[in-house]
Amino acid sequence: MGLFDPKTFSVFLQIMTGIAVIVFFALFFVDAGYGIMYNKKWKVTVNNRLGWILMEAPVFVVMLLSWLFSDRKFEVVRLIFFLLFQCHYFQRSFIFPMLFKTKSRMPILIMLSGVTFNMMNGLMQGGWIFYVSPADLYTSNWLYSPQFIIGVIMFFIGMGINLHSDYIIRHLRKPGDHNHYLPKGGFYDYVTSANYFGELIEWLGWAILTWSWAGLVFFIWSFANLVPRANTIYKKYQKMFPEMENLKLKRVIPFIY
Repeated sequence: MGLFDPKTFSVFLQIMTGIAVIVFFALFFVDAGYGIMYNKKWKVTVNNRLGWILMEAPVFVVMLLSWLFSDRKFEVVRLIFFLLFQCHYFQRSFIFPMLFKTKSRMPILIMLSGVTFNMMNGLMQGGWIFYVSPADLYTSNWLYSPQFIIGVIMFFIGMGINLHSDYIIRHLRKPGDHNHYLPKGGFYDYVTSANYFGELIEWLGWAILTWSWAGLVFFIWSFANLVPRANTIYKKYQKMFPEMENLKLKRVIPFIY
């Protein structure tokens, strides 16, 4: 079965975890040059909207194919997992980029690294749910388990925070305005990267509701990518907005960091 042999899949998850640790520390020294951190030193770029779609869509496609070719695709719990995951990534891949208001650029290296990770993550999540997990693990009783109930609540709370925070960011500017503003409202009253906080809650919920190593590795990757970036944004905001000094904002986790 190749990658989906349980032993091979376990090694795959271990390798992905190790890479996540390296990425976590590396991103404290190297800025991922997209969005507010875009820098012209990244010479080869693509349109931000196109780059985002190309970067995010692979995980949607890989998960779709994992479901399509699986003999377990109509098992209720696995189907619910699939729909939750695809709901997030349909919005992230095809709706979110269409809402961009600026004509920013994305370094092609960032896009390609995102494509690579998203393909690997599609294999991790789809592989576990539809091929590697024990056949009798996700029975209908799973829907009444504490881990599913707690996890799905966290998933939707995180998604709500993420979507609301993105809405706030999009509406900071009026048409034709290219200035940056300190976001306020919602969880931006507590952290400078409320959208990332929401995403962390969402994927921690996913790890809990699936109760899987694959889900946990995805959360670790989310943490490794978003926390260093939140730190970079925080430091940039400190330089741009002196009033931050009095607001006592944290970076990404309210009251903690």
